[in-house]
Amino acid sequence: MLMSFCGALHVCFVTPSFPIDTANQFVIQLRPELQDALVGVIEHYGWTKFVYMYSSDSGLSVLQKVLDTAAERNWLVTSVNVETMTEASFLKVFQDLDKRKEGQIIIDCETERLTGILKKIVEQGKNAKSYHYILANLGFLDIDLTDLRKGGANITGFQLVNNSEPTVSRVVQQWMEFDNKDSKVPKSGLKYTGALTYDGVKVMSTAFQNLRRQRIDISRRGNAGECLANPPAPWGQGIDIQRALQQVRIDGLTGHIQFNEKGRRTNYTVSVMELAPSGPKKVGYWNEDEKYVTTASFMRGSNETYGLQNRTYIVTTILESPYVMLKKNHEQHVGNEKYEGYIVELAAEIAKHVGYQYKLKIVADGKYGARDPETKMWNGMVGELVYGKADVAVAPLTITLVREEVIDFSKPFMSLGISIMIKKPTKSKPGVFSFLDPLAYEIWMCIVFAYIGVSVVLFLVSRFSPYEWHAEDYEEGGEPQSPTQASASNGLQQGQTNTQQNTSQQSPEQTNEFGIFNSLWFSLGAFMQQGCDISPRSLSGRIVGGVWWFFTLIIISSYTANLAAFLTVERMVSPIESAEDLAKQTEIAYGTLDAGSTKEFFRRSKIAVFEKMWSYMKAADPSVFVKTTDEGVMRVRKSKGKYAYLLESTMNEYIEQRKPCDTMKVGGNLDSKGYGIATPKGSPLRNPVNLAVLKLNEQGLLDKLKNKWWYDKGECGSGGGDSKDKTSALSLSNVAGVFYILIGGLGLAMLVALVEFCYKSRTESRRMKQSINDAMRCSTLTRMSGNGSGGENGRLLTHDFPKTVQTLPCMSHTASMGLGASGM
Repeated sequence: MLMSFCGALHVCFVTPSFPIDTANQFVIQLRPELQDALVGVIEHYGWTKFVYMYSSDSGLSVLQKVLDTAAERNWLVTSVNVETMTEASFLKVFQDLDKRKEGQIIIDCETERLTGILKKIVEQGKNAKSYHYILANLGFLDIDLTDLRKGGANITGFQLVNNSEPTVSRVVQQWMEFDNKDSKVPKSGLKYTGALTYDGVKVMSTAFQNLRRQRIDISRRGNAGECLANPPAPWGQGIDIQRALQQVRIDGLTGHIQFNEKGRRTNYTVSVMELAPSGPKKVGYWNEDEKYVTTASFMRGSNETYGLQNRTYIVTTILESPYVMLKKNHEQHVGNEKYEGYIVELAAEIAKHVGYQYKLKIVADGKYGARDPETKMWNGMVGELVYGKADVAVAPLTITLVREEVIDFSKPFMSLGISIMIKKPTKSKPGVFSFLDPLAYEIWMCIVFAYIGVSVVLFLVSRFSPYEWHAEDYEEGGEPQSPTQASASNGLQQGQTNTQQNTSQQSPEQTNEFGIFNSLWFSLGAFMQQGCDISPRSLSGRIVGGVWWFFTLIIISSYTANLAAFLTVERMVSPIESAEDLAKQTEIAYGTLDAGSTKEFFRRSKIAVFEKMWSYMKAADPSVFVKTTDEGVMRVRKSKGKYAYLLESTMNEYIEQRKPCDTMKVGGNLDSKGYGIATPKGSPLRNPVNLAVLKLNEQGLLDKLKNKWWYDKGECGSGGGDSKDKTSALSLSNVAGVFYILIGGLGLAMLVALVEFCYKSRTESRRMKQSINDAMRCSTLTRMSGNGSGGENGRLLTHDFPKTVQTLPCMSHTASMGLGASGM
């Protein structure tokens, strides 16, 4: 209504209030329009989904501009009227944002109402780093943002008054020094609304000064407008005043002041501010010609390091041995002192080199970070960085392509690959007959058949070859007798002289030493490398003996070379040796960590073996995926060898060194990758952290930390001196079979001797026509006494034996002389 009167009466209305869309040329609007600047900032941040909270009395025009732009660019805008919003609806807005993992909010209200909304935000804990607020208000420095800054929230706003200008600073100082006796409250700084009012007065003063210089008289009252006339009579000088106001060109507290033909501000500049750790900082500006322009000196991610020393950064990590572990007495500690491990020391070293304070924060969902295929939202530590809940992630976080698209990684601080963990098979201790293990069962069977074959061939060639036959006895006056024959002839009585002479005159008897039993004895003696008193005389027999000796030389050498390893090493027979072994069987289940890089590797792999493994894992029932590494390790230990866990080789090697020492790594790594320290996109920490990692690597500290937490603190031993001595020393169980064979052989010999004694006694009893008991008793007394009738040097002479005394050819001469002419 006021503007209608002004238009009808040609009275100019100079207002610092919100700009409105009107065709009334007598309305001079000092407040610049904000919608174009706001759209420029939204485009700069790349927002496509956000909540717009507005006040109906002031924000409708800006909201309409935003909605029109959103329709053109497919933005998703949720508008909320703060005047009709209750406490419950306020909470519901943020609950919906948390579910969608979104935190982009625009608040378009006047300063008083905006302060109340920000207070609610702080009370509900929604001032975390995961939220980004844009305050659609021209007085960013007029708002108290101390509580929001404590939570680390991202705050962006607009500032119309440039306090760095000398003119502005002088006016603000005068305002602060102005003594208002009626004011009972201490004066605050000059707000932007007061600056607009100041500029309005200055605009009118300048306009009237211009009219006076142009000698235009505006003091005449003859044609003053009649408010009650019908129709109303306009003021005659109104057009001149309106024209003078629109032609004003000055620099005021709110910047350059200039109006267009519709009375709206034009050719103005609005500063874009951000709440940095050290306070509000100008990060850019917007004007009609250049649109949004970023100020490089205060860009996030530039070389500027403001606030690094004055701010406590949130370092997200995950509880994973040996990277981050709670101390045994962690209840007695607070903050970072509660934790220990590789990552804890690494984070301390990086903070020391970069020069910032930090606080370790365990990721809430216990995950490393993956994108949900349905909601497209990130979880785990990656989600903490993406949605601003943490400043840096120091953890065993694998560098992958999909993660690199949303966060920044440093150089790898550890190299690794995917490996296979299985339950350690039970060690197979050497058996009683483990001395047979150096040669396979088939080889032993072949040796037995070769032994029999060689003995048979030696028997046959000895029968056919004439050189293996020789005379048993010689005529008197001929060549001397053999030792065996001499021993036998010396034991004969004088009463048999005539019989001996008649026999010697007969033709000599041809004998062959290589009967079937002597052939077997010769082959066995050669195989045992003990030799024998008889040897082949013919060329054919010597060929057989030579190849058999060569054969036994190679076999015995090979057997001896492998014997030590089979007796001393407790071998573990692993059912799985590689990923191919896993893929081609279904008896042993296998899986990975859910929401991790290992799972992503198999899901994206195009290698046939890994594709087959992924098809099995995603279709397995029950699920083969685990929520944590500890759960995967426990599943391996409790599955009795029926579950294999796929994880990073570094963790596999660590767990292998932990009690109860029942897991093992099998096969090589399936890929090659690295762990890196992650920061949000554009974070100023990226370059300093990257340089710190390189420096620690060059100093050898990274290797030192790994040796400390992997091997120096190992619980399963590393094969030191004690274990080595135990491995090389043989126990009775290793060679028990040899003793069993010895005892068995001795027992068999005694049994055979008994059978021979009984058989001989029975033969003697029949020949002597006496009972078998008497014959056995007589033979026993004779052999035990050591003397026989006519005995000589312990030899028993029996007159009833035939002249030709048969002895074992393979026995030595001494042994043969110790035997009586028993006719054996």
